[in-house]
Amino acid sequence: MTLNLRAVVLSDIGARRANNEDAAFAGRRLLAVADGMGGLPAGELASEIAIDSLRDLDDGVDPGVDLVEALRSRVERANARIRQAVAADPLRQGMGTTLTTLLVDGACGALLHIGDSRGYLWRGGRLTQLTPDHTYVQALVEQGVLSPEQAREHPQKALVTQALQGGSVAPYVADLDLLPRDRLLLCSDGLSDVVADADLAAALADEPGPMRCAQRLVDLALAGGGPDNITVVIADLVPA
Repeated sequence: MTLNLRAVVLSDIGARRANNEDAAFAGRRLLAVADGMGGLPAGELASEIAIDSLRDLDDGVDPGVDLVEALRSRVERANARIRQAVAADPLRQGMGTTLTTLLVDGACGALLHIGDSRGYLWRGGRLTQLTPDHTYVQALVEQGVLSPEQAREHPQKALVTQALQGGSVAPYVADLDLLPRDRLLLCSDGLSDVVADADLAAALADEPGPMRCAQRLVDLALAGGGPDNITVVIADLVPA
């Protein structure tokens, strides 16, 4: 069965930031969220480079091309462009971005992830986090030093251990088998750091339309203080 994405993007600057360093894409086959770092204007530039390097995949891949490898090649392209941008202006030193992206071909999906933005799957009444957090605090959770609840309040929760910054990276990748009526959520940490999984699940379950669901999630993050930029991609899997 061939599936297409019925997808929307919604982004908000949040309540405490002067600019929005997030970038995102939602097409028929491609979803992506990138959360820039490095300050104005470098963070915005890095996240836009990451998204722009992926856009052509929404037109599809050639027969026989592995979806994960297609995503890897675009990440290499983005890394090279970020490296060139830093070399062109020393003030951009340290700029980078997270990247969480999903590519669909038929009923098959490929996921690639770097950093602490997140991807979730809502299927059959259950919410599953698809991506690991590449953060210092998550490493402490995995070592048993912190509980997940303590991690949410930790002052260094935003310290990422991997990002696209022009150097070598080891992205998390996974193949996905997708089904009609699956709902996908990709988001920057401006949502996931503020809104609990139970509230994410309730919004994904209750709201029939992707845009209404995205707006509800952004509103929840703003109600929680909106300390960061908030970007949400919602996609429903529908038969082509």
